[in-house]
Amino acid sequence: MKKMMAMLLTGVMISSMALPVLAEDEAKHFTIATDTVFKPFEYTDTNGDFVGIDVDILAAIAEDQGFTYDLNSLGWDSAIAACQAKQADGMIAGASITDERKESGWIFSDGYFNATQSMTVKDDSDIAGFEDLEGKTVGVKTGTQGASYAESLKDEYGFEITYFEDSPTMYQAVVGGQVVSCFEDTPIMASSIQDGGLPLKVLEDTANDGAPYGFAVFNEEGQELIDLFNAGLADIVENGTYEEIVAKYLGEDTAAASAAAMKGDAE
Repeated sequence: MKKMMAMLLTGVMISSMALPVLAEDEAKHFTIATDTVFKPFEYTDTNGDFVGIDVDILAAIAEDQGFTYDLNSLGWDSAIAACQAKQADGMIAGASITDERKESGWIFSDGYFNATQSMTVKDDSDIAGFEDLEGKTVGVKTGTQGASYAESLKDEYGFEITYFEDSPTMYQAVVGGQVVSCFEDTPIMASSIQDGGLPLKVLEDTANDGAPYGFAVFNEEGQELIDLFNAGLADIVENGTYEEIVAKYLGEDTAAASAAAMKGDAE
């Protein structure tokens, strides 16, 4: 009887010791939400694979830090809603780090790419700057920094705004004449015009100061994921993986400048 009790107690102790280890392992698998089309940060390539700078950076960080994840392509608004409803643990979707978002509950990682926002028009448009927008309508994507930029200029230059749910639809509205221009992150727009052969052009001297993109969570329980992201980001910047990823999508010059800026921020 004593031997049986000792065996039972030993089994209980082993089970109790194993539970925290199991919980820790489970805690290192995450559900990450992202946008559907925000090229070159996330998009579907000609092979049907979901690719992009955000996709590759997340994969490299996960490998570096030893966690796994499911990446769900939901769209901008739906990705935010999923995180807020705790249906996703975090979000990577070219989200600019701003004080306004922090105040509304976003918790950001360190920045991983600095982007400005600019105005884009049809390639044969007579519009040369903000002064030509009076009485006209421009397009923006809901809830983005491009939208915020346009909203900050709206009253000064006397134009109206139409909101779109995704970038491709917004671009086609400019091409089709439903709006005379759109406001979008500069590298996104430049990449979309080049790769898609769109009859559009980014106007010079229309960019704002910009802000860095960050990985985001929406409650304090996500701090572990933020810490993992930050640690992994520092590692892939230091070992050159970050620069290789950016070069793959935006070219070596942009990649070198971005990597140098990242290293400068870390010093």
